[in-house]
Amino acid sequence: MQNTSHAVMAQRNEPADSPDDFPTPPWATRSLIEHVIGAEDARTLTCLEPACGRGYMSRPLSEYFEVVDSADAYSYGYGEIRDFLTFPYEARSHDWVITNPPFRLAEEFVLRAMTVARCGVAILARTVFLESIGRYEAIFRSNPPSIFAQFSERVPMVRGRVDQKASTATGYAWFVWNKEAAPSSPRLAWIPPCRRSLERPGDYL
Repeated sequence: MQNTSHAVMAQRNEPADSPDDFPTPPWATRSLIEHVIGAEDARTLTCLEPACGRGYMSRPLSEYFEVVDSADAYSYGYGEIRDFLTFPYEARSHDWVITNPPFRLAEEFVLRAMTVARCGVAILARTVFLESIGRYEAIFRSNPPSIFAQFSERVPMVRGRVDQKASTATGYAWFVWNKEAAPSSPRLAWIPPCRRSLERPGDYL
């Protein structure tokens, strides 16, 4: 019998044509601003969320950024329908690009975002995104993230919805490229336990 617990099913392998619809719990997005980027630094800036789904990341980003432009390659009833990898965004058209991209396209999203963003790029990805020769040669060797911020608590994600009771066996981290900072060695950081303090009423509706 198949084990269908949240923790096991989170170790997913999506087909090549899958939209990879695993929404981000809003508290995990707030953690990026509160513990990595800084709320004061975001207040007057613009942000693009190019894989917005149903808006679970865009809405908390709107609590911090002056303007949030939301889009997705698939129609979820939120944001514009645009394929981030083919839509003709102008270079440096947004201050930040922040997203939880389809894992199989995360490398392509990073490379595209580095052109679109003026100030920085942040992607939420499985910790194992650090691995692979392909990503090392395409991204990390010449342009490593400024900050690798590992969640100290798990970020549960389930297909097609956010679930306050979900659990997971998968580790996640924020990979952040600050384009305005002086080049330096990547900084390893931990996002402290913050789910309880950063959850808000209505996050799971």
